[in-house]
Amino acid sequence: MKTRQEIDKQYTWDLEHLYKSHLDWENELNEILSIMNTLVLKKGTITKSSLNLQEALSLMDKLGSKLERAGSYARMNFDVNMGNAQTKIDYERIDNIYTKISDNLSFYEPELAKLEPTDFEKYKTEVPELAIYSFMFENLFKEKEHILTPQEEEILSRMSSLGGSFVKIYDDMTVNDWDYPEVDGTNGEKIIANETNYRKSLNSYDRNVRKNFFKALLGTYGAHINSLTSTTYGNVKYRIHLAKTRKYNSSRHMALSENHIPLKVYDSLIETVRSNVHQLQRYLDLRKHVLQYDDIHFYDLFVPLVKNIDKTYTYEESRDLVFDALGILGNDYVEVLKQAFSERWIDVYPNDGKTSGAYASGVYSVHPYSLLNFTGTLDDVFTMAHELGHVMHSYYSNKTQPYINSDYVIFTAEVASTVNEYLLYRYLLNKTNNKQERVYLLSMHLDSIRSTLYRQAFFADFEMQMHKMAEEDTPLTPDLLCKTYRELYEYYHGSNFIIDDELTYEWARIPHFYNSFYVYQYATGVSAAISLAKGILENRDSALASYLNFLTLGGSDYPINLLKKAGVDMSTSDPIIAAIQDFSSTIDLLNDSL
Repeated sequence: MKTRQEIDKQYTWDLEHLYKSHLDWENELNEILSIMNTLVLKKGTITKSSLNLQEALSLMDKLGSKLERAGSYARMNFDVNMGNAQTKIDYERIDNIYTKISDNLSFYEPELAKLEPTDFEKYKTEVPELAIYSFMFENLFKEKEHILTPQEEEILSRMSSLGGSFVKIYDDMTVNDWDYPEVDGTNGEKIIANETNYRKSLNSYDRNVRKNFFKALLGTYGAHINSLTSTTYGNVKYRIHLAKTRKYNSSRHMALSENHIPLKVYDSLIETVRSNVHQLQRYLDLRKHVLQYDDIHFYDLFVPLVKNIDKTYTYEESRDLVFDALGILGNDYVEVLKQAFSERWIDVYPNDGKTSGAYASGVYSVHPYSLLNFTGTLDDVFTMAHELGHVMHSYYSNKTQPYINSDYVIFTAEVASTVNEYLLYRYLLNKTNNKQERVYLLSMHLDSIRSTLYRQAFFADFEMQMHKMAEEDTPLTPDLLCKTYRELYEYYHGSNFIIDDELTYEWARIPHFYNSFYVYQYATGVSAAISLAKGILENRDSALASYLNFLTLGGSDYPINLLKKAGVDMSTSDPIIAAIQDFSSTIDLLNDSL
């Protein structure tokens, strides 16, 4: 693998757009702390008058924007130079500053919450600039009963670092402490059965390689299941304690209330997917038939149904494919995409010391950035389209909204990225005349919905049951969690699916469970995206205009309302049903193409 210095500059992101030099970044940190200190001096006065309020809110916006910029610089420098001591120090410094600001400004939100709605309306007439904070205060007033005294908030702020220790323990165990076993690869080479080799090994056409890797990896989690149960249980109890302290009905209620997502949205997702598990089981049966197996196991769910699709793409070819596929979104959209490439918003290739995976990051005062690890596979083309969806969502939101309303939440975050993926999938499907490519694309789409809708709903179901048991004072033991997980696999995947003992430990390798009630949003996000993308492709009335408008709205309203403006109502089961229907019709297309 190339070193960072060996990567052509044109394929690296240009962080000089953030700061021209490290010294400029250092100066920004000093200014951030200075703004924090100025805000601390305003403690007890920020709601005394309209001018005081406007000044405090403006300072907080300035602080947030500068902190976002400085934090992005430190993180992105670290992510492409993880072995560099200086980038690690800088990353730790910014993390310490975040903690310091959180501690010092713990009074801020409780003090704002003392303001009455009538007072805020009066202040807006005195200082019209306060109008941009209307949604923030609407949200704050609705959550008022859950905001504690400044002293209690300070205690909870300090406790949050303790609450975050459970996932750190999990990371230390699974990344730093464990010795993972080796298994034989197809040609006799040794493969370490760890998370790094997970997807590559489960994509192998050699069933014995997949089976041995799966059993070795999940068996490692099983060997540590007592410790993993303790960290999971500790995290669940922390979330339950926090919910009770903040006067929520449950930990699930607390998690969804943050963005005013009704509990019925979560419940409807689980109920709708549970009522349609036969479609998932239908696909599993088709997989078993195409692979010509007598039975089907978890380790058979990732292998491509078509062999020898080894087509690769250059970065430039991938870029042009994405431009063509997303052309339906309009010239302005594509022109901004071209700007992202020409102005080096994207870090493209893997290098020694670069983090794995891909992400996009919005920087309000500059422009979004994206990190890729492009190797030329079709998956990489889809990843490019996905991350550019995030880039464009951030670009339009930041361009249109004031800072306070620019940031969108997770419930809407995966919509734009998945719309891009769906448009690329349909573009490539319509373009190909090759039977194998068609089968590959159809099965790729089915696996995407299986892993994003069905699998994440399955996780959400398990998580809900796990928290409910703990809230009812049922101790979470390894046997109970593994038994619950097995029963869910039996229900979702059907009697023809073989549940190996190692699979019952799988819940322990899902890091998202440490961010409680997060995963369901992947399932709602893909459902919303499919409905929106199909509307655009079918030229439904105002579908494109409504979607492009959605990209500009950031976090200016509750996510349910934002998606309604885009043209999809997530308070109903209709989008979930539509995604399942898309899944079902794709199974039919795949059957016809075989």
